Amino acid sequence: MMVAIVLGAGASRRLGRPKQTLPLGDTSLLGWIVRDVERSSVDRVVGEVDTASRPALPRLARGRSLLVEPPDPGDGCSGWLRAGLDAAGECDAVMLLLGDMPGVDAGVIDRVAADWRARRPWGMVTRYHDGLGHPFVFAAEAIPVLRGLHGDKAVWKLVEGAGGDRIAESAVARNRPIDVDAPEDYRAVLDAFSPGAA
Repeated sequence: MMVAIVLGAGASRRLGRPKQTLPLGDTSLLGWIVRDVERSSVDRVVGEVDTASRPALPRLARGRSLLVEPPDPGDGCSGWLRAGLDAAGECDAVMLLLGDMPGVDAGVIDRVAADWRARRPWGMVTRYHDGLGHPFVFAAEAIPVLRGLHGDKAVWKLVEGAGGDRIAESAVARNRPIDVDAPEDYRAVLDAFSPGAA
């Protein structure tokens, strides 16, 4: 069983409001992403959402998705990761996705999930035309290591330091999706997914 964890953290300092609540299509940025994950082949979806973002997800508390809030939002990305792992429970693998990257759709998720299931490496990172990116997949035996991480970008540091003997790459024939960090990123996402809304 593979559980997808959508990491919904982010202070959104440059956007001035929780970026997960930004409108996209008929939902929010985070809503769009969780819905895409729900359409994929993963077995379960854990969507992480803080108190400020929860009202933007009124339609996502049903089906295969479970919404959780980290006990200590001040612990950064690592705190969100541990909360997601707690909610995931026992599984063969976890897939980590970002709650501010709507271009990682069901097609990408299914490609990477199938690749992991065929090879079952300790860890896997997605290789796009223009570099590495999400989603990441980690086998059950990697979860204790993930639980011990601290600080922001800790998973990236783990991937970069683990080496090719532990981290496999899954090739996806696209450019890396946009990570919404600044207003110009959000405008680019609107142009791509909700033309005319910008």
